[in-house]
Amino acid sequence: MKIKERLMVAFLIIITIPIIMIAAVGGAIISHQMNVIEKSYNVESNTIQILINPIQVLNRMTRGICNNIETCAKVSPEKLEDRRYLDEINRELKEKYSYLVLRKNGSYVYIGDEAEFSPIVENMPAYGSDSSGIDGGYYLSGDHPSLVKQQDFLTADNKKATIFVITDMDTILPQMRSSATQIALSFILIICFTATILTLWIYSSILRPLNTLKTATIYMREGNLDYEVKAETDDEIGELCEDFDKMRIRLKKLMEERLQYEEESRILISNISHDLKTPLTAIKGYAEGILDGVADTPEKMDKYLKTIYAKASDMSSLVDELSLYTKIDCNAVPYNFTHLNLEQYFSDCVNDLAFDLEVKNIEIGYFNYVDKNQEILADAEQLKRVVNNIVGNSVKYMDKKKGLINIRIQDGGDYVQVEIEDNGKGIKKEDCTKIFERFYRTDASRNSSQGGTGLGLSIAKKVIEDHGGQIWAAGKEGVGTNIFFTLKKWSKQPDLSEEDIKK
Repeated sequence: MKIKERLMVAFLIIITIPIIMIAAVGGAIISHQMNVIEKSYNVESNTIQILINPIQVLNRMTRGICNNIETCAKVSPEKLEDRRYLDEINRELKEKYSYLVLRKNGSYVYIGDEAEFSPIVENMPAYGSDSSGIDGGYYLSGDHPSLVKQQDFLTADNKKATIFVITDMDTILPQMRSSATQIALSFILIICFTATILTLWIYSSILRPLNTLKTATIYMREGNLDYEVKAETDDEIGELCEDFDKMRIRLKKLMEERLQYEEESRILISNISHDLKTPLTAIKGYAEGILDGVADTPEKMDKYLKTIYAKASDMSSLVDELSLYTKIDCNAVPYNFTHLNLEQYFSDCVNDLAFDLEVKNIEIGYFNYVDKNQEILADAEQLKRVVNNIVGNSVKYMDKKKGLINIRIQDGGDYVQVEIEDNGKGIKKEDCTKIFERFYRTDASRNSSQGGTGLGLSIAKKVIEDHGGQIWAAGKEGVGTNIFFTLKKWSKQPDLSEEDIKK
């Protein structure tokens, strides 16, 4: 669930749940209290009536007694002056939180409850008021709210008299106040309950993943990139966790690459220093010989100068090879892909190599098992560099008096497979995958007679991969080494970009 959807749900929850729960709890409280009221005061009325018009309900409480008083006032008013009769009526009224008062000729001759009546005596209605009638009544507000019903009549001696039925509203229906208090407390509890549930929900879905992210940033700050951030939700926070973990993985990879680069740079500096030290020492020695007059004949002078030149050329080759690898590794070398006839191209390569190899007593063989008209898409210059590097590597590690190098080309479906085989010192099985690594040498001592930076096969691997092919090695120690690589065949099709070729 997305955060936007979660917020909408939270909004609906905080609106609907309190309303529903308050309605349910409030209804239960009011229903219970109304049942108590009906039983306590013998009033039959529905809840809505009690809440909307409580005075009407109070009227009903004393209606029966008031009707009897009205009848008595019309038929036998003298009974209303009988104190025993008044006491009897007053006792009935007390059960209904009411009492009786008789006023005759302006004086109160009977008061059913002195304590309750004294605060309202000044507010009693006069004889003949508009609402005169036992079923009517006045509502007296103030500190002692009361409902007053009056019945005017004439006594036997023809004097004006009024009998009052007064209901104390300050003590009647205390359950209604209790209901309001209970509903208010219920409202507070429901709000607290809803807020607690929402807080726990939001904490578990938002704050917990954020705390996980915070922990991960602390680990990253301390250099620990192995702490995995798992997405526990499918919302924006979960997506953030996934992106953060991808960033962690990327940073870890970059860090590992950086450490590897630093290690390789250290190895490169060490190797270059070692490989330059030998020719520099030779150049320095021969130069000192010339300066000291050791080369005292033209023949010696010529020999010394040729040696100095040869060593300087070796140093130049090392620097050029390193510069080339740097350019290729940084994709700074532009490839010029063209259609090359496979047979013609490799025949020319073999012919170019044959003379130099013959001088070193190495025989080269060429075998093409592919259609003579087959073409490939390649950069002629860079592909020749690959062949020269592989052959040069074979020459470098040749330990036989009569060397042998064979180049075989075979069909591989959409590719052609080129194999360069030699009968040199061979290679250990565990080194077959390592020889294409930068600066790697099977000769850990870096025999100076072999020289090189250990970049030749690494350059070959990079070039072949940029041609969309693969390169690998096989061999047996003491028997020889086989280097294989593949090249894409060319067929009539729209021109491909360099990126398409690499795919």
